Amino acid sequence: MTRRSVLFSPGDRPELLRKAVTTGADTVVFDLEDAVAPPRKDEARTAVREVLTDPAFDPDCEVCIRVGAVDADLAALFERDAGADASPRLDALVVPKVESAAAVRRVAEAVAARGASLPLLALVETAAGVLNAPAVARVDAVDALVFGAEDFAASVGATRTSDGEEVSYARQRVLVAARAADIDAIDTLYTDYEDDEGLRADTATTVQLGYDGKLAIHPRQVTVINEALTPAADRVEWAQRVVEAKETADAEGRGVFSVDGEMIDAPLVAQAERTLERARAAGLDVERE
Repeated sequence: MTRRSVLFSPGDRPELLRKAVTTGADTVVFDLEDAVAPPRKDEARTAVREVLTDPAFDPDCEVCIRVGAVDADLAALFERDAGADASPRLDALVVPKVESAAAVRRVAEAVAARGASLPLLALVETAAGVLNAPAVARVDAVDALVFGAEDFAASVGATRTSDGEEVSYARQRVLVAARAADIDAIDTLYTDYEDDEGLRADTATTVQLGYDGKLAIHPRQVTVINEALTPAADRVEWAQRVVEAKETADAEGRGVFSVDGEMIDAPLVAQAERTLERARAAGLDVERE
């Protein structure tokens, strides 16, 4: 599975929920938190459950909800007190403002108490969350760390700028915490959904840092993000040559080998293998030449 693009859709807009899963996003998040005004929370919970239990709802992407009030949201999804017998078509939960390992464990326990087992995508978007990101990433139920730059900046009193220097440390710490725990790392959103060039530039940084995916707040952002986070053909070809050369070198008992005039060591082999893994996840043909 790949999570190049993670698209949020407001939970109180059922027509948008159904449309979101047709945009090409790898992951779609039905949002019951910030995207829904408090007076509409119950309406949103009902709408999300109706979509997720509709037999005709069968998307080919990952479907999550971002919970707000955990107990109320999970009750609306899993407790069948309204005569609804269908189980929700739900793949994961996005947990906002995670600040500790204990907090995310409580969510996992609340899910288990309702007879379900779902991976958690932990949103790290506060100062405490960034500091505790390594511990959060090591919780068994956590399948990804997601960096939220806007809320993080607010939590430390930073002023957001176009170059993002004020969130650079946090952005990299979340990535490193996810990598150390061998889980996915999802980068922050780009807020101006009409600025395609700005999104391309910001997503280039996402790729440069090593993130697996990026948040999207509008369907038009999905294509740009997917393209940037899919390995380029020349990079895939290089990776194929590296892996093939390594196999030959291993068979011949050689510890050192070169590809295209470049000496290849273990870190470059790891890069090549990761490139091929991402290419396969994106549906590319990565058969050796």
